[in-house]
Amino acid sequence: MPAYPSPSVLRALHRQSLLLGALALLLFILGDMHQAAIGFDSRFVMFAKEMLRHGPSFFPTTYGQPYADYNATTTLFTWLLSLPFGEVNSLTAWLPTAFSSAVIVTLIYRLVAPQSTTWALLSVALLLLSMTFITETRAVSLDQMLAAVSLGAFYLAYAHDHFGAPRRHLWLLALLVLGFAIRGPIGLVIPTGMLCSYYLLSGQWRRMFSVGVQALVLLVLCIGLLLLLAWLSGGQAFVQDVIRMQVTGRIDGSEGASGTFYYFTSSMGNYALAYPLAVLVLAAVLIVGRKPSNTALHLVKYCAAAGLIVMIGLSIPQAKKARYLLPMLPMAAIIAAYPFMGMQGRVFVALRGIIQAILLALPVLLIAGLIVASKRLSDDLPPLTSIYVVLGVLQVVALGLLFKAQWRASGLAACAVLAMWGSYILVIEPAERSAYDTRDFTLNTLHLIDQAPAPLVLHGMGKDAKAIKFMVNLNDDLLPVFTQSAAELSALQAPAWIVMDRKDYQALQGTPLGDIVPALSGRFDKNDYVLLHMP
Repeated sequence: MPAYPSPSVLRALHRQSLLLGALALLLFILGDMHQAAIGFDSRFVMFAKEMLRHGPSFFPTTYGQPYADYNATTTLFTWLLSLPFGEVNSLTAWLPTAFSSAVIVTLIYRLVAPQSTTWALLSVALLLLSMTFITETRAVSLDQMLAAVSLGAFYLAYAHDHFGAPRRHLWLLALLVLGFAIRGPIGLVIPTGMLCSYYLLSGQWRRMFSVGVQALVLLVLCIGLLLLLAWLSGGQAFVQDVIRMQVTGRIDGSEGASGTFYYFTSSMGNYALAYPLAVLVLAAVLIVGRKPSNTALHLVKYCAAAGLIVMIGLSIPQAKKARYLLPMLPMAAIIAAYPFMGMQGRVFVALRGIIQAILLALPVLLIAGLIVASKRLSDDLPPLTSIYVVLGVLQVVALGLLFKAQWRASGLAACAVLAMWGSYILVIEPAERSAYDTRDFTLNTLHLIDQAPAPLVLHGMGKDAKAIKFMVNLNDDLLPVFTQSAAELSALQAPAWIVMDRKDYQALQGTPLGDIVPALSGRFDKNDYVLLHMP
């Protein structure tokens, strides 16, 4: 077994990892800090806004009532970051996720760099090229935070056995508790499963059972505390809501169900390039598996087991979403970059060639994709001149790196990462925020209501769905009236302001409400909405 770097070399690698993490964090938070909240972010921004108005609580709130699906931990992070600004903005909302992503980058480098810095840098690059990682990093993502916690637990266990680091068992348990605080029961189960898979493969049976039993005790205690806090927050009815939304609803599929093999198939796209390349690399490892094992190959096996346990474990509940699988991605990225460990043999040479060819071609592929998109979606895209220039320069640099053997792999990876992130930040993200914007319509609605105060009615907008995308743009408390049917609308007492989808308005033609000329028309969450004034 080859010797590991000396403590002085490890310290140098740790400094490099911190620098890499800091640079990644800067990349993750680039942009306007006052971007409007859209999509899934709306819910968490609304949580933080209500906490900023009313103070911290055990559970986040909507409309002044506790929300059962999440603990308040991540909302507390945003609340603390927002206090100096006096407002919740996209920076304070995203920063906990961005910091978690930077931690993942740092830990991947620390895990792999003692074997090979090229392998480590390519692992980071393949992580950063996953579109799911990009979109979740530039958002409020509990699953990304859980991925950082899970990788942190794995790293602590591995570093003790292979880098001579202290055992830090209490830190391991603290990470398990933090995982629960962030993501509920699944937040403790996932890092525990990854730890136990590592101890199992490394032959540490007693430690596997010890950690498993301690994690089970922590799970029971944390669930007990969660239910106690739920009872204090909303009584027995709220306790039942917490159990349904955080446990049974995800297991039985009442919150949405997918097939058993959903993660194994959908990850080919959701987690490309890392996941499909990891599958190819594992197949290559099996092909040449008769060769003597080494520490690098052991790390690949540990990562494969940890990633597989996440995929299998999350496949058991019926509720499945691509972002739930984020704790698997760092493991897949490390495996996918394994050919850059310097492995010999035609299979690994071919894999290195395939990966470098993809990295080399990525800027020009993005240019081609943007040209096609501009012809089909010309009205939705921002000006593309600047990104064309950026991608063109990166492509020229990448071509030049082909003749620099020492820098070829890491240089091509850097160009590919900058091309992908530049395209997302300068084009894709602005286009999505324009298409799904809700702030302009909401602020115009509030302006009209201020001129003629009356109750606000949100028609056909689910209290936990479209309505939140309206309410997230408010800076003061407001309790609207919710209606779903024409009969409920006809029973309304005037005066009132009514917000509804234009299709619902058109369906009312011939009725008193249908004869009212809209006071406001506009785009709201990629749909046409109207505001009616019932005097």
